[in-house]
Amino acid sequence: MTVSPKGPITLGVIIGNRDFFPDKLVGECRADLLDVFARVGIRPIMLPESATKLGGVETFAEAQKCAELFRRHADEIMGVLVVLPNFGDEKGIAETLKLARLDVPVLIQAYPDDLSRMDVARRRDAWCGKISVCNNFYQYGIKYSLTTKHVVHPSDPSFAADLTNFMAVCRVVKGLRNVRIGAVGARPGAFNTVRYSEKILQRNGISVVTVDLSHILGFANKLTAADQSVKDRLDAIRAYAPTGRTPDDRLVQIAKLDVVLADFMAEHALDATAIQCWTSLQQNYGCNVCTSMSIMSENMLPSACEVDVTGTLSMYAMQLASGSPSALVDWNNNYADDENKCVLFHCGNWAKSFLPDIEISTAPILGTTVGEENTYGALAGRTPASPLTFGRISTDDPKGIMKAYVGEGRLTDDALNTFGNRAVAQIDNLQGLMQYVCRNGFEHHVVMNASKTAGILKEAMGNYMGWEVHEHQS
Repeated sequence: MTVSPKGPITLGVIIGNRDFFPDKLVGECRADLLDVFARVGIRPIMLPESATKLGGVETFAEAQKCAELFRRHADEIMGVLVVLPNFGDEKGIAETLKLARLDVPVLIQAYPDDLSRMDVARRRDAWCGKISVCNNFYQYGIKYSLTTKHVVHPSDPSFAADLTNFMAVCRVVKGLRNVRIGAVGARPGAFNTVRYSEKILQRNGISVVTVDLSHILGFANKLTAADQSVKDRLDAIRAYAPTGRTPDDRLVQIAKLDVVLADFMAEHALDATAIQCWTSLQQNYGCNVCTSMSIMSENMLPSACEVDVTGTLSMYAMQLASGSPSALVDWNNNYADDENKCVLFHCGNWAKSFLPDIEISTAPILGTTVGEENTYGALAGRTPASPLTFGRISTDDPKGIMKAYVGEGRLTDDALNTFGNRAVAQIDNLQGLMQYVCRNGFEHHVVMNASKTAGILKEAMGNYMGWEVHEHQS
């Protein structure tokens, strides 16, 4: 189920109320909310002012009305915002969510009091009411998120930032619970590191659709350069990246494979793919699939090599969190003697967004065993300085759980004289991170994204998906 990583989303909105606080605060709250919703791109589903006292929720009857409204829009609502213009009725709010049965992320906001307006007419006590709401949610087993500030006015810039991050959390959660990944081919025999459990994934709502590589190659070999679909894909490939010295016959091979992969994804409504490459594709078909993978990832259909299914799942999660493409990389090399820098590398399948100097080339290391002439389709390019979020999702089969680690750093413009897709990463306490990765049995693949979204990913995967998530700290 494809979830757009950008654009407006729909939130259910509950405005809490309590009878011995001034009702006019509820009416003022609605106007405050509509203003910030318009700025950040939220479509609200909330009770009209005529349905209850100014559209607030206090009694069980009002909770029933709000829950029924949410159920009517259940397919649209990706999260719920609870707003407390005053203390609020914690039971009414909790009952609303219990009756609505949405199972979506919930963000709790509470208004601050004004020291100069603490009289009966304007007193809010939402600082205290928020604690009571959280306590009830905890009792009910309702998972929830908190604003950065304990109390915050909707006009505060930090609340707009909280809403933007919460929208990203909602996208990640909905996407992960419904994602469909295509596993194309068998895991390369020498890569035990990319083993994973389909059963653990499925228990978490993640479906894997498998297909034998011979099936894909068989259909590709039936196509010819004269087929219109191949001509169209060839034009798209030439428009996507400079072809360098790649021979025309190899470009046709790449285009034919691209047509079949696109058909496979459309047939099975796939959100992402993980494709066998090393070394069956080169030996049995005569090219690399990196260019196709790069195009898919650039178009927000992430693709990972070596049938790294949980790697492409990690790409998809980061894409949903940031709204931008992700790339699968190797934790590959030290960077001289700098203990907080390392080289990120792969043969050449990173999305175009990471490669301003992109060119279709070969994979020299792989070429030493299969012949470099059989590796056309790999991309060459250097990733420049940018923000960095890194991370990895994995199935831990001995424990029977999903686990992940995430963190932030930056990519640098430090000198790097090598080939393929490459970048230099600077990460505080990198040695501690590598200790964690190695001690906890994570793969040599990691995912990078040009963003600062580690907190969003931890909230989505840890709080709402219930996975074991480690956030790297400096």
